[in-house]
Amino acid sequence: MSTKPFNAFAMAQTQFDKVAETLGLDQGTKDLLRHPMREYHFSLPVRMDDGTTTVFRGFRVQHNDARGPAKGGIRFHPQETADTVRALSMWMTWKCAVANLPLGGGKGGVICEPHNLSMPEQERICRAYVRQIARDVGPLRDVPAPDVMTSGQHMLWMLDEYEQIRGDHYPGVITGKPVGMGGSLGRTEATGYGVVFTVREALKESGVRPQDTVAAVQGFGNVAQYAIELYNQLGGTVVAVSCWDQEDQKPYTFRKKDGVDLGALRKITDRFGGINKEKAAELGYEQLPGEAWIEQDVDILFPCALENSITGDNVSNISKRVKLIAEGANGPTTPEADHVLHERGIFVIPDFLANAGGVTCSYLEQVQSNMNYFWEKDEVLGKLDLMMTSAFIGVSEMARKRKLYMRDAAYTIAIARVAQACKDRGWV
Repeated sequence: MSTKPFNAFAMAQTQFDKVAETLGLDQGTKDLLRHPMREYHFSLPVRMDDGTTTVFRGFRVQHNDARGPAKGGIRFHPQETADTVRALSMWMTWKCAVANLPLGGGKGGVICEPHNLSMPEQERICRAYVRQIARDVGPLRDVPAPDVMTSGQHMLWMLDEYEQIRGDHYPGVITGKPVGMGGSLGRTEATGYGVVFTVREALKESGVRPQDTVAAVQGFGNVAQYAIELYNQLGGTVVAVSCWDQEDQKPYTFRKKDGVDLGALRKITDRFGGINKEKAAELGYEQLPGEAWIEQDVDILFPCALENSITGDNVSNISKRVKLIAEGANGPTTPEADHVLHERGIFVIPDFLANAGGVTCSYLEQVQSNMNYFWEKDEVLGKLDLMMTSAFIGVSEMARKRKLYMRDAAYTIAIARVAQACKDRGWV
Protein backbone atom coordinates (compact mmCIF):
# COMPACT_ATOMS: atom_id res chain seq x y z
CA MET A 1 0.00 0.00 0.00
CA SER A 2 1.13 3.54 -0.75
CA THR A 3 1.85 5.65 2.31
CA LYS A 4 2.76 8.86 0.52
CA PRO A 5 0.30 11.75 1.00
CA PHE A 6 -1.44 12.61 -2.26
CA ASN A 7 -0.49 15.92 -3.86
CA ALA A 8 -2.30 16.76 -7.08
CA PHE A 9 0.28 19.32 -8.22
CA ALA A 10 3.19 16.92 -7.71
CA MET A 11 1.22 14.38 -9.74
CA ALA A 12 0.58 16.90 -12.53
CA GLN A 13 4.27 17.82 -12.62
CA THR A 14 5.29 14.15 -12.73
CA GLN A 15 3.00 13.59 -15.70
CA PHE A 16 4.45 16.64 -17.42
CA ASP A 17 8.09 15.72 -16.72
CA LYS A 18 7.66 12.30 -18.34
CA VAL A 19 6.33 13.76 -21.60
CA ALA A 20 8.70 16.75 -21.60
CA GLU A 21 11.61 14.30 -21.52
CA THR A 22 10.14 12.32 -24.42
CA LEU A 23 9.62 15.49 -26.45
CA GLY A 24 13.16 16.64 -25.72
CA LEU A 25 12.07 20.05 -24.43
CA ASP A 26 14.86 22.38 -23.41
CA GLN A 27 15.32 23.23 -19.74
CA GLY A 28 13.85 26.74 -20.05
CA THR A 29 10.63 25.44 -21.59
CA LYS A 30 10.36 22.72 -18.95
CA ASP A 31 10.88 25.24 -16.14
CA LEU A 32 8.24 27.54 -17.63
CA LEU A 33 5.57 24.90 -18.16
CA ARG A 34 5.91 22.93 -14.94
CA HIS A 35 4.93 25.99 -12.85
CA PRO A 36 2.06 28.50 -13.11
CA MET A 37 2.86 31.84 -14.72
CA ARG A 38 0.76 33.73 -12.16
CA GLU A 39 -1.22 32.94 -9.05
CA TYR A 40 -3.29 34.96 -6.62
CA HIS A 41 -4.07 34.06 -3.00
CA PHE A 42 -6.44 36.20 -0.99
CA SER A 43 -8.61 36.45 2.09
CA LEU A 44 -12.36 36.93 1.71
CA PRO A 45 -14.03 38.51 4.76
CA VAL A 46 -17.73 37.71 4.46
CA ARG A 47 -20.62 38.88 6.64
CA MET A 48 -22.64 35.81 7.63
CA ASP A 49 -26.40 35.69 8.13
CA ASP A 50 -26.00 35.82 11.93
CA GLY A 51 -24.02 39.08 11.73
CA THR A 52 -20.59 37.57 12.37
CA THR A 53 -17.71 37.76 9.89
CA THR A 54 -15.99 34.67 8.53
CA VAL A 55 -12.75 34.93 6.56
CA PHE A 56 -12.48 32.44 3.70
CA ARG A 57 -9.37 31.69 1.65
CA GLY A 58 -9.51 32.00 -2.12
CA PHE A 59 -7.19 31.27 -5.05
CA ARG A 60 -6.91 32.01 -8.75
CA VAL A 61 -4.06 30.39 -10.71
CA GLN A 62 -3.18 31.13 -14.34
CA HIS A 63 -0.90 28.34 -15.50
CA ASN A 64 -0.20 29.41 -19.08
CA ASP A 65 -1.81 31.74 -21.60
CA ALA A 66 0.47 31.38 -24.63
CA ARG A 67 -2.37 29.99 -26.77
CA GLY A 68 -5.05 32.43 -25.57
CA PRO A 69 -6.87 33.72 -22.47
CA ALA A 70 -6.65 31.48 -19.42
CA LYS A 71 -9.75 29.31 -18.93
CA GLY A 72 -10.92 27.32 -15.94
CA GLY A 73 -13.55 26.86 -13.29
CA ILE A 74 -13.96 28.12 -9.74
CA ARG A 75 -14.76 25.44 -7.19
CA PHE A 76 -16.12 25.77 -3.65
CA HIS A 77 -14.82 22.88 -1.56
CA PRO A 78 -13.85 22.43 2.11
CA GLN A 79 -10.67 20.54 1.15
CA GLU A 80 -9.50 22.98 -1.49
CA THR A 81 -5.76 23.67 -1.49
CA ALA A 82 -3.42 25.89 -3.47
CA ASP A 83 -1.69 22.81 -4.86
CA THR A 84 -4.98 21.34 -6.07
CA VAL A 85 -5.77 24.59 -7.89
CA ARG A 86 -2.24 24.67 -9.38
CA ALA A 87 -2.68 21.12 -10.68
CA LEU A 88 -6.12 21.82 -12.11
CA SER A 89 -4.86 24.96 -13.85
CA MET A 90 -2.04 22.93 -15.47
CA TRP A 91 -4.49 20.25 -16.58
CA MET A 92 -6.70 22.98 -18.06
CA THR A 93 -3.77 24.16 -20.19
CA TRP A 94 -3.35 20.67 -21.62
CA LYS A 95 -7.11 20.17 -21.93
CA CYS A 96 -7.57 23.32 -24.03
CA ALA A 97 -4.54 22.40 -26.14
CA VAL A 98 -5.57 18.79 -26.82
CA ALA A 99 -9.02 20.05 -27.88
CA ASN A 100 -7.17 22.63 -30.03
CA LEU A 101 -8.98 25.57 -28.44
CA PRO A 102 -7.35 29.05 -28.59
CA LEU A 103 -7.19 29.19 -24.78
CA GLY A 104 -4.76 28.66 -21.93
CA GLY A 105 -5.27 27.12 -18.52
CA GLY A 106 -6.47 28.63 -15.25
CA LYS A 107 -8.37 27.55 -12.16
CA GLY A 108 -9.85 29.03 -9.01
CA GLY A 109 -11.23 27.96 -5.69
CA VAL A 110 -12.53 28.98 -2.30
CA ILE A 111 -12.09 26.88 0.83
CA CYS A 112 -15.68 26.59 2.08
CA GLU A 113 -18.49 24.08 2.64
CA PRO A 114 -21.48 25.17 0.51
CA HIS A 115 -23.71 22.57 2.20
CA ASN A 116 -23.46 24.64 5.38
CA LEU A 117 -23.89 28.07 3.76
CA SER A 118 -27.12 29.84 2.85
CA MET A 119 -27.51 31.16 -0.70
CA PRO A 120 -27.11 34.79 0.48
CA GLU A 121 -23.84 33.79 2.19
CA GLN A 122 -22.66 32.07 -1.00
CA GLU A 123 -23.57 35.18 -2.98
CA ARG A 124 -21.45 37.31 -0.68
CA ILE A 125 -18.51 34.91 -1.13
CA CYS A 126 -18.90 35.15 -4.92
CA ARG A 127 -18.91 38.94 -4.87
CA ALA A 128 -15.98 39.10 -2.44
CA TYR A 129 -14.04 36.73 -4.70
CA VAL A 130 -14.61 38.91 -7.77
CA ARG A 131 -13.58 42.06 -5.91
CA GLN A 132 -10.20 40.39 -5.35
CA ILE A 133 -9.62 39.23 -8.94
CA ALA A 134 -11.43 41.85 -11.05
CA ARG A 135 -8.12 43.39 -12.18
CA ASP A 136 -6.71 40.01 -13.20
CA VAL A 137 -9.54 38.41 -15.20
CA GLY A 138 -11.47 39.48 -18.29
CA PRO A 139 -12.81 38.27 -21.66
CA LEU A 140 -9.36 38.59 -23.22
CA ARG A 141 -7.28 37.64 -20.19
CA ASP A 142 -8.81 34.94 -17.96
CA VAL A 143 -12.34 33.52 -18.21
CA PRO A 144 -13.67 31.63 -15.15
CA ALA A 145 -16.52 29.11 -15.15
CA PRO A 146 -18.42 26.85 -12.70
CA ASP A 147 -16.74 23.83 -11.14
CA VAL A 148 -17.33 21.59 -8.13
CA MET A 149 -20.26 22.95 -6.04
CA THR A 150 -20.65 26.14 -8.06
CA SER A 151 -23.38 26.78 -10.61
CA GLY A 152 -24.72 29.20 -13.18
CA GLN A 153 -26.21 31.25 -10.35
CA HIS A 154 -22.78 31.68 -8.76
CA MET A 155 -21.37 32.74 -12.13
CA LEU A 156 -24.14 35.30 -12.61
CA TRP A 157 -23.41 36.88 -9.23
CA MET A 158 -19.74 37.04 -10.19
CA LEU A 159 -20.55 38.53 -13.59
CA ASP A 160 -22.80 41.15 -11.99
CA GLU A 161 -20.11 42.14 -9.49
CA TYR A 162 -17.48 42.36 -12.24
CA GLU A 163 -19.72 44.55 -14.40
CA GLN A 164 -20.53 46.83 -11.47
CA ILE A 165 -16.81 47.28 -10.82
CA ARG A 166 -15.96 47.88 -14.49
CA GLY A 167 -19.08 49.92 -15.29
CA ASP A 168 -19.88 48.09 -18.54
CA HIS A 169 -21.32 44.83 -19.84
CA TYR A 170 -18.82 41.98 -20.24
CA PRO A 171 -20.85 38.78 -20.81
CA GLY A 172 -17.72 37.02 -22.11
CA VAL A 173 -15.83 37.37 -18.82
CA ILE A 174 -17.43 34.25 -17.33
CA THR A 175 -18.97 31.14 -18.87
CA GLY A 176 -21.47 28.66 -17.47
CA LYS A 177 -23.98 31.47 -17.05
CA PRO A 178 -27.74 30.82 -17.05
CA VAL A 179 -29.32 30.65 -20.49
CA GLY A 180 -30.95 34.00 -21.20
CA MET A 181 -28.18 35.84 -19.33
CA GLY A 182 -25.40 35.13 -21.80
CA GLY A 183 -25.24 31.40 -21.20
CA SER A 184 -25.14 28.82 -23.98
CA LEU A 185 -27.73 26.18 -24.68
CA GLY A 186 -26.12 22.75 -24.29
CA ARG A 187 -23.62 23.87 -21.65
CA THR A 188 -25.30 21.85 -18.88
CA GLU A 189 -24.98 18.64 -20.87
CA ALA A 190 -21.60 19.39 -22.44
CA THR A 191 -19.08 17.73 -20.11
CA GLY A 192 -21.05 14.52 -19.60
CA TYR A 193 -22.00 14.29 -23.26
CA GLY A 194 -18.39 14.96 -24.25
CA VAL A 195 -17.23 12.02 -22.15
CA VAL A 196 -19.66 9.73 -23.97
CA PHE A 197 -18.74 11.10 -27.40
CA THR A 198 -15.20 9.85 -26.75
CA VAL A 199 -16.48 6.52 -25.38
CA ARG A 200 -18.61 6.09 -28.50
CA GLU A 201 -15.55 6.60 -30.70
CA ALA A 202 -13.41 4.24 -28.59
CA LEU A 203 -16.05 1.52 -28.82
CA LYS A 204 -16.37 2.11 -32.56
CA GLU A 205 -12.63 1.61 -33.01
CA SER A 206 -12.72 -1.65 -31.09
CA GLY A 207 -15.80 -2.92 -32.93
CA VAL A 208 -18.02 -3.00 -29.83
CA ARG A 209 -21.64 -1.80 -29.85
CA PRO A 210 -22.63 0.48 -26.92
CA GLN A 211 -25.78 -1.59 -26.37
CA ASP A 212 -23.58 -4.60 -25.63
CA THR A 213 -21.80 -2.84 -22.74
CA VAL A 214 -22.46 -2.32 -19.04
CA ALA A 215 -20.93 0.44 -16.91
CA ALA A 216 -20.45 1.72 -13.36
CA VAL A 217 -20.20 5.42 -12.56
CA GLN A 218 -18.49 7.25 -9.72
CA GLY A 219 -20.38 10.42 -8.87
CA PHE A 220 -23.92 11.61 -9.53
CA GLY A 221 -23.39 15.31 -10.15
CA ASN A 222 -23.85 17.14 -13.41
CA VAL A 223 -21.10 15.33 -15.34
CA ALA A 224 -22.16 11.86 -14.25
CA GLN A 225 -25.87 12.43 -14.83
CA TYR A 226 -25.47 13.63 -18.40
CA ALA A 227 -22.87 10.96 -19.18
CA ILE A 228 -25.41 8.36 -18.04
CA GLU A 229 -28.14 10.08 -20.06
CA LEU A 230 -26.28 9.95 -23.38
CA TYR A 231 -24.77 6.52 -22.66
CA ASN A 232 -28.30 5.22 -22.09
CA GLN A 233 -29.45 6.85 -25.33
CA LEU A 234 -26.71 4.94 -27.16
CA GLY A 235 -28.03 1.73 -25.61
CA GLY A 236 -25.58 1.23 -22.75
CA THR A 237 -26.65 0.08 -19.26
CA VAL A 238 -25.37 1.58 -15.99
CA VAL A 239 -25.69 -0.80 -13.04
CA ALA A 240 -24.08 1.25 -10.25
CA VAL A 241 -23.54 4.90 -9.27
CA SER A 242 -21.80 6.35 -6.25
CA CYS A 243 -22.32 9.67 -4.51
CA TRP A 244 -21.37 11.62 -1.40
CA ASP A 245 -23.77 11.53 1.54
CA GLN A 246 -23.73 14.86 3.35
CA GLU A 247 -25.44 13.54 6.46
CA ASP A 248 -23.01 10.67 7.03
CA GLN A 249 -20.04 12.52 5.49
CA LYS A 250 -19.02 9.53 3.37
CA PRO A 251 -19.80 8.08 -0.07
CA TYR A 252 -22.19 5.27 -0.92
CA THR A 253 -22.69 3.16 -4.05
CA PHE A 254 -26.21 2.38 -5.27
CA ARG A 255 -26.57 -0.71 -7.45
CA LYS A 256 -29.36 -2.16 -9.57
CA LYS A 257 -28.20 -5.11 -11.63
CA ASP A 258 -30.82 -4.66 -14.36
CA GLY A 259 -29.82 -1.01 -14.79
CA VAL A 260 -30.36 2.21 -12.86
CA ASP A 261 -33.31 4.43 -13.75
CA LEU A 262 -31.76 7.85 -14.31
CA GLY A 263 -35.06 9.73 -14.21
CA ALA A 264 -36.13 8.10 -10.94
CA LEU A 265 -32.76 8.73 -9.29
CA ARG A 266 -32.77 12.38 -10.34
CA LYS A 267 -36.05 12.86 -8.51
CA ILE A 268 -34.47 11.75 -5.20
CA THR A 269 -31.18 13.63 -5.63
CA ASP A 270 -30.23 16.92 -3.98
CA ARG A 271 -28.60 19.81 -5.86
CA PHE A 272 -25.13 18.53 -4.91
CA GLY A 273 -25.71 15.09 -6.47
CA GLY A 274 -26.49 13.28 -3.22
CA ILE A 275 -28.99 10.41 -3.55
CA ASN A 276 -31.52 9.91 -0.73
CA LYS A 277 -30.68 6.52 0.82
CA GLU A 278 -34.15 5.70 2.15
CA LYS A 279 -35.93 6.54 -1.10
CA ALA A 280 -33.32 4.63 -3.12
CA ALA A 281 -33.96 1.56 -0.96
CA GLU A 282 -37.69 1.90 -1.66
CA LEU A 283 -36.90 1.88 -5.39
CA GLY A 284 -35.01 -1.40 -5.00
CA TYR A 285 -31.40 -0.19 -5.02
CA GLU A 286 -28.73 -2.08 -3.09
CA GLN A 287 -26.71 0.23 -0.86
CA LEU A 288 -22.99 -0.62 -0.93
CA PRO A 289 -19.80 1.02 0.40
CA GLY A 290 -18.60 4.12 -1.43
CA GLU A 291 -15.74 2.39 -3.25
CA ALA A 292 -17.91 -0.50 -4.48
CA TRP A 293 -18.41 1.28 -7.83
CA ILE A 294 -14.86 0.36 -8.81
CA GLU A 295 -15.38 -3.34 -8.02
CA GLN A 296 -18.38 -3.93 -10.30
CA ASP A 297 -18.30 -6.62 -13.01
CA VAL A 298 -18.72 -4.19 -15.92
CA ASP A 299 -17.15 -3.28 -19.25
CA ILE A 300 -16.69 0.45 -18.63
CA LEU A 301 -15.86 2.58 -15.59
CA PHE A 302 -16.75 6.27 -15.52
CA PRO A 303 -14.89 8.04 -12.66
CA CYS A 304 -16.85 11.32 -12.65
CA ALA A 305 -16.25 12.70 -9.14
CA LEU A 306 -13.00 14.08 -7.67
CA GLU A 307 -9.28 13.57 -8.20
CA ASN A 308 -7.34 10.69 -6.59
CA SER A 309 -10.14 8.12 -6.95
CA ILE A 310 -8.28 5.24 -8.64
CA THR A 311 -5.12 4.66 -6.63
CA GLY A 312 -2.42 2.09 -5.99
CA ASP A 313 -4.53 0.91 -3.06
CA ASN A 314 -7.73 0.13 -4.97
CA VAL A 315 -6.70 -0.43 -8.61
CA SER A 316 -6.44 -4.19 -7.99
CA ASN A 317 -10.17 -4.20 -7.16
CA ILE A 318 -11.08 -3.40 -10.77
CA SER A 319 -12.80 -6.35 -12.41
CA LYS A 320 -10.96 -8.29 -15.12
CA ARG A 321 -13.97 -7.62 -17.34
CA VAL A 322 -13.26 -3.86 -17.46
CA LYS A 323 -11.79 -2.87 -20.83
CA LEU A 324 -12.40 0.89 -20.89
CA ILE A 325 -12.12 3.74 -18.36
CA ALA A 326 -13.38 7.21 -19.31
CA GLU A 327 -12.14 9.85 -16.89
CA GLY A 328 -14.98 12.31 -16.47
CA ALA A 329 -13.29 13.82 -13.39
CA ASN A 330 -10.03 15.75 -13.29
CA GLY A 331 -7.06 13.68 -12.16
CA PRO A 332 -9.01 10.63 -10.93
CA THR A 333 -6.13 8.20 -11.51
CA THR A 334 -2.80 8.40 -9.70
CA PRO A 335 0.41 7.58 -11.64
CA GLU A 336 0.85 4.43 -9.54
CA ALA A 337 -2.60 3.17 -10.54
CA ASP A 338 -2.16 4.36 -14.11
CA HIS A 339 0.88 2.11 -14.49
CA VAL A 340 -1.23 -0.90 -13.46
CA LEU A 341 -4.02 0.02 -15.89
CA HIS A 342 -1.46 0.32 -18.69
CA GLU A 343 0.03 -3.07 -17.82
CA ARG A 344 -3.43 -4.65 -17.83
CA GLY A 345 -4.17 -3.25 -21.27
CA ILE A 346 -7.21 -1.27 -20.14
CA PHE A 347 -8.03 1.48 -22.65
CA VAL A 348 -8.04 4.75 -20.70
CA ILE A 349 -9.51 7.92 -22.17
CA PRO A 350 -7.55 10.47 -20.10
CA ASP A 351 -9.32 13.19 -18.16
CA PHE A 352 -8.19 16.19 -20.13
CA LEU A 353 -9.47 14.57 -23.34
CA ALA A 354 -12.55 12.78 -21.99
CA ASN A 355 -13.95 15.73 -20.05
CA ALA A 356 -12.91 18.47 -22.48
CA GLY A 357 -16.54 18.84 -23.54
CA GLY A 358 -17.13 21.30 -20.74
CA VAL A 359 -14.36 23.69 -21.69
CA THR A 360 -15.16 23.22 -25.39
CA CYS A 361 -18.74 24.35 -24.81
CA SER A 362 -17.45 27.13 -22.54
CA TYR A 363 -15.35 28.30 -25.49
CA LEU A 364 -18.47 28.21 -27.68
CA GLU A 365 -20.33 30.21 -25.01
CA GLN A 366 -17.46 32.70 -24.84
CA VAL A 367 -17.59 33.18 -28.62
CA GLN A 368 -21.37 33.67 -28.52
CA SER A 369 -21.17 36.12 -25.61
CA ASN A 370 -18.42 38.18 -27.21
CA MET A 371 -20.32 38.54 -30.50
CA ASN A 372 -23.75 38.79 -28.78
CA TYR A 373 -25.24 36.17 -31.09
CA PHE A 374 -26.47 32.81 -29.79
CA TRP A 375 -26.96 29.43 -31.48
CA GLU A 376 -29.71 26.86 -31.06
CA LYS A 377 -29.01 23.84 -28.84
CA ASP A 378 -28.65 21.35 -31.71
CA GLU A 379 -26.05 23.57 -33.35
CA VAL A 380 -24.04 23.86 -30.13
CA LEU A 381 -24.14 20.11 -29.46
CA GLY A 382 -23.31 19.42 -33.11
CA LYS A 383 -20.22 21.62 -32.91
CA LEU A 384 -19.31 19.98 -29.59
CA ASP A 385 -19.62 16.48 -31.07
CA LEU A 386 -17.48 17.45 -34.06
CA MET A 387 -14.75 19.02 -31.92
CA MET A 388 -14.64 16.21 -29.33
CA THR A 389 -14.61 13.52 -32.03
CA SER A 390 -11.81 15.30 -33.87
CA ALA A 391 -9.77 15.59 -30.66
CA PHE A 392 -10.27 11.91 -29.81
CA ILE A 393 -9.33 10.71 -33.31
CA GLY A 394 -6.17 12.85 -33.25
CA VAL A 395 -5.03 11.34 -29.96
CA SER A 396 -6.02 7.81 -30.92
CA GLU A 397 -4.15 8.00 -34.23
CA MET A 398 -0.99 9.22 -32.50
CA ALA A 399 -1.31 6.46 -29.89
CA ARG A 400 -1.51 3.82 -32.63
CA LYS A 401 1.24 5.26 -34.85
CA ARG A 402 3.74 5.71 -32.03
CA LYS A 403 2.51 2.77 -29.94
CA LEU A 404 1.79 5.11 -27.03
CA TYR A 405 -0.58 4.82 -24.08
CA MET A 406 -3.58 7.12 -24.72
CA ARG A 407 -2.65 9.41 -21.83
CA ASP A 408 0.89 9.78 -23.14
CA ALA A 409 -0.38 10.48 -26.66
CA ALA A 410 -2.79 13.15 -25.39
CA TYR A 411 -0.06 14.78 -23.30
CA THR A 412 2.36 14.67 -26.22
CA ILE A 413 -0.06 16.52 -28.50
CA ALA A 414 -1.07 19.07 -25.83
CA ILE A 415 2.37 19.86 -24.44
CA ALA A 416 3.92 20.10 -27.91
CA ARG A 417 1.26 22.65 -28.92
CA VAL A 418 1.77 24.80 -25.82
CA ALA A 419 5.57 24.57 -26.01
CA GLN A 420 5.45 25.64 -29.65
CA ALA A 421 3.22 28.63 -28.77
CA CYS A 422 5.69 29.70 -26.08
CA LYS A 423 8.56 29.34 -28.55
CA ASP A 424 6.71 31.25 -31.28
CA ARG A 425 6.08 34.12 -28.86
CA GLY A 426 9.78 34.23 -28.01
CA TRP A 427 9.26 33.31 -24.36
CA VAL A 428 11.76 30.45 -24.53
